[in-house]
Order: sequence, then structure tokens, then C-alpha cells
Amino acid sequence: MRLLQFTTVKLTICLICGILIGYYLRPSLITSFALTLVSLFLLGVVFVRYNKLPTFLFGLFTGLLAITIGILSLTLSESRNLGRHYSQQNIGKNKVYTLKIREVLKPNGYSDRYVAHINSMDSLTVNGKILLNIAIDSSIGPLMVDDEIVTYASLLPISHPLNPHQFNYKKYLSNIGIEHQVKLTGHDYYIMPQHSTTIFGLANKLRDHIIKNLKKEDFGSEELGVIQALLLGQRNEITAEIDTDYKNAGAYHILALSGLHIGILLGLLHFLLRPLELLPKGRTVKLVVIVLFLWAFAILAGLSASILRATTMFTFVAYALYLNRPTSHFNILALSLFFILLLLDPLLLFQVGFQLSYAAVFAIVWIYPLLQKIWNPQYWILKKGWELVSVSIAAQLGVFPISLFYFHQFPGLFLISSLLILPFLTFILGFGILVIVLSLANSLPHVVVALYDNVIRWMNWVIGLVAQQENFLFSNISFDGVQLILSYGIIIAMVTVFIKASYKRVLLFLIFILCFQCYVLVIGHLAQKKESLVIGHVARNSGIIHQTGQKLTVYCSNPTATLRMTNDYAIAQNTRELEHRPIKNSYLIKGERMVLLDSIHTALPINHDVYTLVLTQSPKINLERLLDSIRPNIIIADGSNYKSYVDRWKATCHKRMLPFHYTGEKGAFLYTWP
Repeated sequence: MRLLQFTTVKLTICLICGILIGYYLRPSLITSFALTLVSLFLLGVVFVRYNKLPTFLFGLFTGLLAITIGILSLTLSESRNLGRHYSQQNIGKNKVYTLKIREVLKPNGYSDRYVAHINSMDSLTVNGKILLNIAIDSSIGPLMVDDEIVTYASLLPISHPLNPHQFNYKKYLSNIGIEHQVKLTGHDYYIMPQHSTTIFGLANKLRDHIIKNLKKEDFGSEELGVIQALLLGQRNEITAEIDTDYKNAGAYHILALSGLHIGILLGLLHFLLRPLELLPKGRTVKLVVIVLFLWAFAILAGLSASILRATTMFTFVAYALYLNRPTSHFNILALSLFFILLLLDPLLLFQVGFQLSYAAVFAIVWIYPLLQKIWNPQYWILKKGWELVSVSIAAQLGVFPISLFYFHQFPGLFLISSLLILPFLTFILGFGILVIVLSLANSLPHVVVALYDNVIRWMNWVIGLVAQQENFLFSNISFDGVQLILSYGIIIAMVTVFIKASYKRVLLFLIFILCFQCYVLVIGHLAQKKESLVIGHVARNSGIIHQTGQKLTVYCSNPTATLRMTNDYAIAQNTRELEHRPIKNSYLIKGERMVLLDSIHTALPINHDVYTLVLTQSPKINLERLLDSIRPNIIIADGSNYKSYVDRWKATCHKRMLPFHYTGEKGAFLYTWP
């Protein structure tokens, strides 16, 4: 199937290019409007003279318009261009905020976390989303969706990553429209006794009611956590062991409600409701019932962003099936939906879940029919098995580069996981909905509970067994943006060769492979020559990373505490060897002396000039007196120090006009040599 024959595909590609241009160049709103108006004018001129100009010119200006629309939509989505957004006001001081809870996030060890909408700021009506952190207090229960609170607080910026190559949570939140946060304790806010009710709040109340009913039944704790994730989109109660097993087995997508679950549900409904087609206008009735069921399930799952996207997409797919031309219409409608979704919310393009979902969908649409042509088994069980294998291979080819880019691991047994689990997922979803309905009616038989509990336990056992095969889990794979693009080039070229082999297509395929290999050799060669030293930020601990070529030497007192920082750095720098050594108090780096003073060693080395002074573990020193005897180029305080000590040292350095670097504020310090 030639996807580029569809106009929507070409327009979508142009729209994506426009969004990327707007994201990286950040043009002003006036510039974006001007570009869109100019491209619209040019298209109008071409349209008027359409009969006298080549057709490709009309297509060229249509694509140009789609690009400028992408730039404009991205610009309009930015908070700096939204007139009533809270960021347009003075947010530097404490103000009275009215916040409405929109989403309950998974709590961490210190606070309950929420996504909240700002309804008002002092006397002004504003809008915008923030991250709300409330310190855990056993005397005050967690907030619910639609709750409204009033607080006198100050908006704080989201912290940037403090270590090199660390996950950028600030950027992640920015891509979903969150730029600031508020930190409160249980006594810093007042819960409004009355508040407006939204469909999101109703969905959340229904989900909480279902969870309470399920907890009354005799389900195992691990099984109940998986049931909540599979049917209700609630992963807060999944144990760490189960979570790790599903990730390592390549089956984590089963726990995250997404297009997979909605697609399976659509197929199940399409099969079960087939008798309705015998009625007058039965096909129309069937379509309406299917759409109502899909959206009812979306409400049941809490109307999360991923579920809303998936349900909307498969609503279009249901309509395509209703037209009885699923192949062409599936492509057109799915891509049109993709175009519409990006037009309404261009920041979706930068969300990992969105990228994975649609990469898998497009791969299945394009590659699955090709794999089916390879083999057409006569026996039903072989036919269904081959269909399942084909879907799994196509989807994995679609998401493989993205998975490596973001997660740096690849489960080699993903196909076995799919073959063992996916055939039963239809039963698990369908039977699970029956369990929920019976639970709501307070008439859930014990035999049904036992059966469903055993099925989930069996699925967890199989996933755990696959996850234990550690030799087939390829982790800590270095994979950057260039490799991501080249990988998709290889996959696309390979599929085109498979469709119809030709000299040009084979040559293009080989060129992409050659480029990928050359790039890997080049970055490996550059890594051999690289040397750097990083004084990282580790809470209540110290860690120093010294890279020489493709070897990392980590100086630390607690390797477990520095594990995450070390892994992130090692993967990004494409290193091959790792060594841990106990931290020392003096290092000679490129002829310059770096000295560490901690709570035990507070004496300076004799007869040595100190180039860099690092303060760790809150040493009890008089920095004023110490600086009378030495004059370092910079003083660094890491995350192991008391904040009060850091503030005192910072003031001293400011007084002495001496550079001071605190890793808790400025992030890790990258040591550079003259």
C-alpha cells in the first residue's frame, strides 16, 4: 500500500514540519500570522489560475500553507501568546489562587501530586495548568478531581535537570502545557465546600466507586493492581516487582490503557454485535452502539489524555468499518484524525505516548498487509497465529527506534510475550467489563472472582517467567536522535524494497545502512578521545564521574545512590567500561589540583595550589579564614551538604567575589581545563 498516495499523508507531513519549525525557532505571533496569510494568498492566486498553471504548483502551495498553519498552531499554543493565561500577569509574588483539580497523579514519598487549573489569581479570572504538590498529611485525605481549593502562595518554576543526560521533567511538563508548580502543606489551603462538576470529575468518582467495590472482593493485591490498570487506567497500586516484570518482558503496553485496548474492544464489539445487522438500518444501529460503548469505556477509564486520543481514533475506525471499506478509509480517516489532533494540540507531537501509539498504528496499517502476503495458512489456528505474529512484528518495527531513543532497552522476547498474552487479552478485557458491571450491581459471584483472579495471576506468572530471561533483555543501549532518524530511514527503505525491489530502492536501503554504520563508528572514535569530569548532584551523597575515552571511573561512597546518574551518563556517552572507586580528597587533573573537604578531612594538602575546592558532607570549616590562605578559581558545593551551610558559603564567596557553584541550584559541574 502506497501511503503517499493519500493527500492527508502529505498534508500531515507538512503540518509536522511546520510544528517542528515553530517549536525550535519560536517565531512571534505576528510573524506566524503573517506567514500564514501570505501562504494563503499565494494559494488563492494559484487556485484562481489553476487551469493555466501546473498541478504540482497547486500542491506545492497547499503544502506551504499546511507548514505555516503548523507554525501558527504551535505559536498559538504557547502560554506567552495566550491573553488570559496566568503567565501574562505578575507572578513573582504571593497571590491568592483558586485552583481546580484536573488530574490526580501518582504520589511520591513526600507529597501528593496533582494537575490543577488556575481559575483565578487575586481578583483576575485567568487560565492555565500547574503542578500542585501537597505534603502528605495523614490527618488530611487526598484531593479528588473537581475539588477546588483557595491558597495564598507563590508559583515556582519547574526544576531543570541537575545531572547531565538526566530525564528532563521540566521539558516533559512544558510539552503538556505546565510551566510552574505550587508546593503546599495541609494547612496552606482551604477546600471550597461547593464546586462545579465536570465530566472528568464524574468519571473519577465512578472509577473510585468501582475500585472500592473491587477491593471488597477476594482479589489478590497484585492481581487487583493489574485489574485496575487494565480496566480503569489506574496504575498507582501496581507493585514495583510487577511493574518491572512487564517492562523487562516487553509487555508494559498491556498495563497502559491505550489504542491497543480500545482496538481490541472495538473488534470484540464488532463481532458480538453482528446480529444487529439483520435489523432494519441495523448497521447504523450497530455503529451507534459501538461508539457509545467505546466512550462509556473511556469514561470508565477516567478520560485520560491517552484514552481520549485512542477512543477518538477508533471512533473514526468504527465509521470506516461501517462504510465497509476499512482498508483505504482506515488510512484516510486515521491520518485525518492525526492531522486534526495535531492542529488542535500541536504539543502532542512531542509526547512519547502519542509518538509510540501512532508509530505503531501506521506501521500496522502499512506493514501488516505485506506480512500477510508472505504466508496464507489453510488451518484456522495457524492463520490466527500468523495474524498475531504479523501485528506484533509490524507494531514493533514501528516503535523500535522510538523505544531505543527514550528507554535505551529492547526486550528480545517481545514476540513470545505477545503470542502468550495478546490472544487472551480480549477475554481479559471483555470478562473484566462483566466483572465491573456485576460488582457495581453488588452481585459478583465468588466463582467469577476466583476465575478472573486466577487468569490475572497466570498472566503475571507468564510475564514474570519471560522477564527472568535476562540474557534476552538488551539494556543500556546508546541511541541518539541521528540514529533514530537513520533507523526509520532503514525501516522505510526496507519495506519499500519488500513491496517492489528495484535498483534505486535497494541502493537507498544500503545507503541508509552505510550511513548508520559510519555514524556509529564516528561517535565511537570521538568517544575514544574524550576526557571529562563531572561533579554530580546526588541528594545526601557525593559522586564524581571521570570519563577517559570509553571508560568511566566513578568516585563515590555509595554506588547505589549514584547508580541512576552514572547509567544516564554512560548511555549518553556511549561508554563501554565502568569502574567504581572510593572517593578521595585530592585529585590532580591536567596539572591542576582539585581538593575535596568533607566532614572528616578538613585540612588542605601542603605545598599545593588549589585550583578547585569542592565542599562535601557539610564540613565544619570557617570558609572566611580558609580563603585567607588559598585562592581557588572556583568553589563547588554538592548535594551532600546542609542547605544552611551552602547559604553561608555562598554569601562568603559573593563577598569575596569568588565564583561559587551549588549543584542543587545550577546542576552538576562539568570540569573544563584551560
